[in-house]
Amino acid sequence: MVETNAGVVRLQGSKAYCHLKASSLATFCGVHQEMANLCLWPIGITDTVARATRKASHILLTNHFHHHNLKMAAVVADQALENSNVSSIKSLADSQALNSVPSAYAFNINPNDEADPNDPEFAIPIVDMSLLTSGSPDERAKIIRDLVKICQEWGFFIAINHGVPESLMKGMIDACHGFFSLPDEEKKEFKSGNDVLEMFKYGTSYNLALDKVLLWRDFFKVRTHPEFFSLYKPASFSETSLEFSKRSREVALEITRAISESLGLEPDYIYNTMNMDRGLQLLAGNYYPPCPEPEHAIGIPHHTDHGLVTLLIQNEMNGLQVEHNGKWLTVNGPKNGFFVNLADQMQILTNGKYKSVMHRATVNNKATRISIAIPHGPSVDTVIAPAAELCEREGQAPKYLAMNYKEYIQLQQSGKNYMKSTFDHIRA
Repeated sequence: MVETNAGVVRLQGSKAYCHLKASSLATFCGVHQEMANLCLWPIGITDTVARATRKASHILLTNHFHHHNLKMAAVVADQALENSNVSSIKSLADSQALNSVPSAYAFNINPNDEADPNDPEFAIPIVDMSLLTSGSPDERAKIIRDLVKICQEWGFFIAINHGVPESLMKGMIDACHGFFSLPDEEKKEFKSGNDVLEMFKYGTSYNLALDKVLLWRDFFKVRTHPEFFSLYKPASFSETSLEFSKRSREVALEITRAISESLGLEPDYIYNTMNMDRGLQLLAGNYYPPCPEPEHAIGIPHHTDHGLVTLLIQNEMNGLQVEHNGKWLTVNGPKNGFFVNLADQMQILTNGKYKSVMHRATVNNKATRISIAIPHGPSVDTVIAPAAELCEREGQAPKYLAMNYKEYIQLQQSGKNYMKSTFDHIRA
């Protein structure tokens, strides 16, 4: 057995095995002596590494597995890893040979943790936005009262009759599909670092430098406010995303006004206190291809969002799950609705009264799921703390420490918070 930075190459009987690592990736390749021309390509790494592994296997097979040649094979794999780029989950899922989940993507979901969607306890709240914007005063007051319970118990609801045309929502889904259908080389033009505040970024999994389990998704993120940026491919993307970002922002701001009122505050309290005129808004597209073993992989593991409120739309495939009363509930709603979840800064601002909902994205073995999340947050330089007005009225001390929003984002995305709650670091 020879161990290198790339992994381990070892012999067992008439078989040679390469175990390669790339950012916590352990990829297995088994080569039988009589099947040199049919040796398996590794799964979950780039073609460069795959070719290196085939070459390493060939060295082993043709030189009778001498120790010297075994070491040469491992070095070939090492060098390939150093020069390789991250592959996409789309490329992996498109492979005809894929019939199981590679070990690097292994994530087990306990079916006993999932809620019964027919149980009234798990009936997802629905908010009719038209009653907020054009209903009678009594109708608006009822929605405001309903929001108190929704935000306390769920931190999640489905917004309907919100005014964003269904054709625009479908156009945004189609534009995202067009981007993810581009050749890998073109999508790589949008790759960047792990800073969420960059103009745009494209990648796979979440953060390959931190991920202990690789995620069954490709993604892009684009900053659309306070400055608007866009992907420049495909050609229609910029125009569609500009209009969609503007219209979805109107919905998000109407929701924050209603939430302000539900707290007994002025309608523009959250907008003004959080400096939302300069607030951070993102457009995040997620691509979840069919998975041969969906119960053994995950699109995005459990997490909360870092902003104030996030809107989400999807194609015809479900996959979003929210945690409610200790169970995971798959969200199934009207295709023209926005899924709305409260996020961390809302929980901090309300001193824990309103809930930042835990959620995750599961995968399926039938068809590709595309989702588009539109997070809305304070300005990046805003310092967020529990609202003094609420603390005084409730007779409570602040439960969270004040923190700059940009620093909070960086804390949430650091290695110390991998699949953990950021709230644990800012409790007063």
